[in-house]
Amino acid sequence: MAGPDSYNISAKYYDAAYAKLAEKQVLVDAPFYVDLAKRSGGPVLEIGCGTGRVLLRIAREGIVIEGVDNSRPMLAVLRKHLEEESREVRARVTLHEDDMRKFRLGRKFPLVIIPFRPMQHMYTMEDQLAALKTAAAHLEDDGRLAFDVFYPQFELIPAGIGEERLEVEWGLDGDPLKITRRYFRKESYDKIAQTFSATFLFRTYYGDSLVNEETEPLKMSYYTYPQMRALFAMAGLEIVEQYGSFRRTPLDNDATDMIFVVRKEKAQAHADC
Repeated sequence: MAGPDSYNISAKYYDAAYAKLAEKQVLVDAPFYVDLAKRSGGPVLEIGCGTGRVLLRIAREGIVIEGVDNSRPMLAVLRKHLEEESREVRARVTLHEDDMRKFRLGRKFPLVIIPFRPMQHMYTMEDQLAALKTAAAHLEDDGRLAFDVFYPQFELIPAGIGEERLEVEWGLDGDPLKITRRYFRKESYDKIAQTFSATFLFRTYYGDSLVNEETEPLKMSYYTYPQMRALFAMAGLEIVEQYGSFRRTPLDNDATDMIFVVRKEKAQAHADC
């Protein structure tokens, strides 16, 4: 897993890129997590809160939320966003810089969320289990943990190695000639470890001229459904809800995502009392 200085490049472009993806209905997860937060009543713990794309929407709904992330650059962007929020919203938010495999806040929550795939930055079974146990350690006895990972399309994982693909572009500074484009290039994959490595390329153009280019590596793991079930069993968790998309469609052959809402197994919850 990347360290505290991870996403130093991506943090600068993150909000603009994902705002555009949300606008194009490519990224549609936030309402799902906001709905869970409202149903829980709060407070909420978000693991891997990043720049606050989901966290701020929950706080604006009047819900107290704590966010944890190990990326100092991403948290720095979130803190700048908080400065622009109302005093009431700022008062509902507490931030922590820590590792999702290890941190303990010493309190429990009715809802813990891990939106937008931080679990896919856990590359070994030991790390995956440690992250789930961290989440479980912060759950109230009948609390819920919700998170998502992508549904692997195994035929596509080895495809397109070395090819650059334009993912999204957005304007800058209100100048119609100034555009940043994010490209994705898959570098390699490992069938045994169930990981792939890639590069994000951020290119800024003025008209037809390239004026800046920055790159950042990406590594992600992927999961099978039986693997997730085994990890839940080892972490003392059980499935309450599962979906194949953020429209709450079934987790079946048409799924694009694996979305889980889990809780501590009853025996485990009583043992924690």
